Amino acid sequence: MATKLKVTNIKGDDCVQKITKSIQTMVSDAKVDVDVNAKTITVEGSASEETIKQIVQSAGYTIEGY
Repeated sequence: MATKLKVTNIKGDDCVQKITKSIQTMVSDAKVDVDVNAKTITVEGSASEETIKQIVQSAGYTIEGY
């Protein structure tokens, strides 16, 4: 199941790399797609939405509505 999150403080490629690495470090089977222009992250893998949110926040990013 895919989890899609709106992340308000994504700025560019450095953010994409940091978010992707953070998620894949914790969830090895995760497929991560970051859209800088739309400021969204879509994650497919075994982790729950709550787990993904916690990983993204601990990497220093703000999730809209969370």
